[in-house]
Amino acid sequence: MNVLFAGGGTGGHLYPALAIARALVAANPDVRPFFVGAERGVERTVLPTTEFQHELLELHPLYRPRIWKNWRTLASAHGAWRRVSTLVDELQPRALVSTGGYAAGVALAVASRRRLPIVIQAPDSFPGITIRYFARRAAQLHLGFPEARALVRVGRDTQVFVDGNPIDPPPPPATRPLRSDTMAAWDFDDAARPVVLVTGGSQGSAAINAAVAAWLDASSADANAPYVIWATGPKTYDLYRDRESARVRVRPYIAPMRDAYGAATIAISRAGAMTTAELCAWGLPAILVPLPTAAADHQTLNARAIAADGAAIMLPQASLDATVLAQAVGSLLGDSTRLDAMRDATLRRARPNAAQDIAAHILAMPCFK
Repeated sequence: MNVLFAGGGTGGHLYPALAIARALVAANPDVRPFFVGAERGVERTVLPTTEFQHELLELHPLYRPRIWKNWRTLASAHGAWRRVSTLVDELQPRALVSTGGYAAGVALAVASRRRLPIVIQAPDSFPGITIRYFARRAAQLHLGFPEARALVRVGRDTQVFVDGNPIDPPPPPATRPLRSDTMAAWDFDDAARPVVLVTGGSQGSAAINAAVAAWLDASSADANAPYVIWATGPKTYDLYRDRESARVRVRPYIAPMRDAYGAATIAISRAGAMTTAELCAWGLPAILVPLPTAAADHQTLNARAIAADGAAIMLPQASLDATVLAQAVGSLLGDSTRLDAMRDATLRRARPNAAQDIAAHILAMPCFK
């Protein structure tokens, strides 16, 4: 029972696909996922480490600022079309599951042409151009943000579900480690002291890092300042590793994130779809700093949607500095009533079982009977 998966370019498109694939196999061991990705995407390094068969193709994104480079996009699409068509002939998949990104466009076009059932998972509050175009041809559309529904035109027979974004869910509350244990994992002495988790995504954020460094400098003499767990990103870790102290833990990258989420009181973060889904699942109020160069500014729209629900504060990167950050952190940590309300709001948005729910909907399709 082969299922073709297409989605990648960035982790925000690839990791949801992996989560759905694993949920499908867990629900029905006869399912055999096969991934199609791009040689230049994050899947180049991630897919070889997984249990899934895959093939990487020469694909290029749309070059929006430098449109003269789009000849590469068109040229690579021609060869990719032929290879995906061959894979469909060889695998005879029951369906194509796409999580968007430029790595998915050709596979979606082939599936549409061959009348292969299409399942689309749209992670962001503003769906990308590939998702918006093919949603009308989809058998199922799964939304990570309910706000995205108004922005997508679907076909007459398209089933639309608001399942949330597939993530590695937190343990159930009954089996979740005590906060004192997660604090001990970071070698923090005072279990009652608040913890601020800082993450700029897998590659880090230069803007967030600079503001956090200045904030730490300004508050270094404050005996009541919160603990900080700071993921700088691998490329800038050497710039900040000397900020490690009894109060601050500096890491290039944190994986898995469970001990960090379990210890944190609040987070300072970008507003990618997967990160925000994890923050909500763990009930973490956040200060969201959207990446202003994200495609179609979708991180700003993600942050606005979450902030409008009372689950986060949005700070535009252009206004981010040590003073603004200190005020935002202080306003949250100094108001327990507000923090409790924000935690409740995050949990209302949470969809920790999204991957399992999406898999169940897919397996209910007629093509899997």
